Amino acid sequence: MAKCDVCGKGVVFGHNVSHSNRKTNRTWKPNIRRVKAVVEGSNKTVYVCSRCLRSGKVTRA
Repeated sequence: MAKCDVCGKGVVFGHNVSHSNRKTNRTWKPNIRRVKAVVEGSNKTVYVCSRCLRSGKVTRA
């Protein structure tokens, strides 16, 4: 469940590339934080990426 509830940022897939140019699958996961925030006037626990927290898109409770 690595997905931001605010911006929708999620897992991205790609390759590890070795020196000999062999490729294996890998993932990049967003930095998700569990935060108590004010949502529609009430306090709720939401999963938010650190960029949304820093930019002020979420008001903490």
